[in-house]
Amino acid sequence: FDEMKLHVASLYEGIDVTHSFMDENGQVFDCVPIEQQPAVRRSGSHAVALPPDLPGHPTGQASVGGETHVEAQIHPDRKDAHGNTTSCPPGTIPMRRITLEELSRFESLDHFFRKGPAGNGRHPRLSAPQAVAATHKYAHAYQVVNNLGGHNFLNVWGPPIAANQIFSLSQHWYAGGSGAKLQTVEVGWQVYPQKYGNSKPALFIYWTADGYSHTGCYNLDCHAFVQTNPNWTFGGALGPVSSTGGTQYELEVAFYLYKGNWWLYLKGTRASQAVGYYPASIFGGGQLASNALDIDYGGETVGTTSWPPMGSSALANAGWQRAAFQRDIYFYPTGGGAQAAQLTASQPSPKCYTIALFSAAPPWNKYFFFGGPGGTQC
Repeated sequence: FDEMKLHVASLYEGIDVTHSFMDENGQVFDCVPIEQQPAVRRSGSHAVALPPDLPGHPTGQASVGGETHVEAQIHPDRKDAHGNTTSCPPGTIPMRRITLEELSRFESLDHFFRKGPAGNGRHPRLSAPQAVAATHKYAHAYQVVNNLGGHNFLNVWGPPIAANQIFSLSQHWYAGGSGAKLQTVEVGWQVYPQKYGNSKPALFIYWTADGYSHTGCYNLDCHAFVQTNPNWTFGGALGPVSSTGGTQYELEVAFYLYKGNWWLYLKGTRASQAVGYYPASIFGGGQLASNALDIDYGGETVGTTSWPPMGSSALANAGWQRAAFQRDIYFYPTGGGAQAAQLTASQPSPKCYTIALFSAAPPWNKYFFFGGPGGTQC
């Protein structure tokens, strides 16, 4: 508990909060000056990098939104339940308030930082075998290729989390190394009641430099990610949510390594749509300091004796408006430009979760359906 108190103090030391608001999930966000956020203060420099426009689409056409794109979470024309404007002043970014109440839901500060329960984390393909690995279940598709990141659209759902279940997500992984040298940058949406205190999908990012052992954290929960765009809230409510047989909502996502920074883009690929970056320096001399060796997309669940639904709760063969999807999948080769992904599907728990790969004309291009009901026999 003393370590938790010290961590909260370190996050807010020297920060001048100019405004605060609460989102529809009950998360409180403090507006802090960009140069005072934890990752910038830890670097010892107030200089913040500038992003590029991303390389063009491999088809030569622009990416096209589907049914309905999830909007940025900041709404300057709205007020929260307490009458506060749900936006941040110029020059500041929204930082989700980390409280001792949230931290105390975890066994230790180390467990709070880790991606999964009991302090463990795992990549679906590259992590070393672990006794705790059985708690993580996947339906995903990957390609082993030198890359600087990649792009796709994530279909957004809100799978329920029941007793003995931890979280369910849909995400990107960009990875290199293996075992204790595994390094990743990750982004997606996640339902994780233990962390966020609610059962709604939240936007998240994650990273590790040593196989999820001693480094890594979600969102802005430690001194790693530098947020530059005030329009998105990490750990904040993400919606609207897709419905079976109804409107399908999606979020365009991309990661790109540029001049020593892993830049994240949401809802577009122009420089103005960059949200922030992981400095490659957090990976030391490891693989992600120069490029990734693996692109990976799909779903992950964590449970103990029971596993939650993934995506829409439907298996991949349910198809459009019923199964979750990721579409328009391509990556950025180290030689420049963009290239359509050539993915290999993996469904190690087919009784609970499946995945089916397809190719189509624009705007879907390379895509897949995935997901499933979960249960006790995964």
